[in-house]
Amino acid sequence: MKVAIFFLMTTFIATKGYAQGVIDVHSHMITPEFVSALEQEGRLMDEGFPLPKYDVESHLKWMDEAGVQTSVLTLAAPQPTSALVVRKTNGEAARIKREYPGRYLFCAALPLPDVDAAIREVKYALDTLGADGIKLATNVQGQYLGAPELDTLFSVLNERQAVVILHPHRPEPVNREVMAQTPLAMQEYLSETTRAVTNMISRNVLARYPGVKVVVPHCGAYLPLAVPRMKSLVPVMQANKLVGDIDWDANLAALYYDLAGAHSPEVIRMMLTITTPDHLLYGSDYPYVAPQVLSQSLARMNQYLTTEPDLAPFKEMILWKNAKWLLGQSSEKPTAEKTDMTKMLVRIAEIEVYPQYLTDYLVFANEVDRLSVEREPGVICLFPMQSAENPSLIRILEIYASEKAYQSHLKTDHFQKYKQGTLHMVKDLKLPAMNPLDPEMMKMIFKKQR
Repeated sequence: MKVAIFFLMTTFIATKGYAQGVIDVHSHMITPEFVSALEQEGRLMDEGFPLPKYDVESHLKWMDEAGVQTSVLTLAAPQPTSALVVRKTNGEAARIKREYPGRYLFCAALPLPDVDAAIREVKYALDTLGADGIKLATNVQGQYLGAPELDTLFSVLNERQAVVILHPHRPEPVNREVMAQTPLAMQEYLSETTRAVTNMISRNVLARYPGVKVVVPHCGAYLPLAVPRMKSLVPVMQANKLVGDIDWDANLAALYYDLAGAHSPEVIRMMLTITTPDHLLYGSDYPYVAPQVLSQSLARMNQYLTTEPDLAPFKEMILWKNAKWLLGQSSEKPTAEKTDMTKMLVRIAEIEVYPQYLTDYLVFANEVDRLSVEREPGVICLFPMQSAENPSLIRILEIYASEKAYQSHLKTDHFQKYKQGTLHMVKDLKLPAMNPLDPEMMKMIFKKQR
């Protein structure tokens, strides 16, 4: 029955505009045992705000409405101190995954700072529970990622080729007055994430254990700013014997990034200064954000990944293909179909419209141009203009990613509607072939537009 329901949900998701269903790598489960344990320890408000309520049914309802096919569950902050509680929450995540095939994956929590217990839990979670990866906190009771005592744990994770989903926790020790003025989630979480990752980089943890892949949350935190600064200061630090050699390429190659939080085209472009499109992943942060806000956020991402010419080739990679490969759900490493700007189809269409049909024609033209740019990644520009001297003369600047993109455009429903609806309105149509005088100039134009 549940398999049948899964296929029905997959069909439903496809109608939302996501051909294969989005994979969400940043969602949290909050179990009754977890909440009860924190309550007994007096730690319910450790992170400065109350834990949201969570249940699978509500989560699935949002996923179906938003077009999310699969969510990766991780335990929320703060970290429980009991290894037994960690074991129970991992078992609950495994149960949810079993009962809803195709809808859930999970990354198991570890009972740090006890490294030996954490290693035992890694083996149990991956071998017995079927965990899809491991969740690590930026720090647990002051034990930060990058600390030497965690090397044995990373050695085991390396042997298992483990995916690690990182999440910020309250810094330890913490100035509670500062936390009261600016809640953790507003700023310190970004600092915590950056601190943990730069700690690992400074000790070449990820370069020494290349089998470990780490997902950095919240649009990379401050890393797009921190990495260039670190690189510039390394010679000074090395001269003072504060750090050794750093293998930047190997460390950065191990990092993936979810887009939970304040994503935007500008943020993604900034992230691409330190990573590549195949390392970007969709994340929601459910249930910490209201479902309707998450749905709007995902729809906005889908929209700009469709309409921004430089980002459109990476849409499917970001929404599901990268995660599918990283989490072992696909053996095909995702690649983007690169747009060769020197092979774009560029021209100015010349159209003369019968004056009596001009108003109706403009409605058709504006509709098809807007829909084409919004819905077709290969349509870079359709920009209609009227002659100031003779409004019946229309000129349309057309830019297509390739001849193939143009031919695909001609087959769309919105173009066919325009074509059939305006045949009797057009007095004359010319589509003159144009050859660029300087093909490389197109690259400069798009670079400047950013």
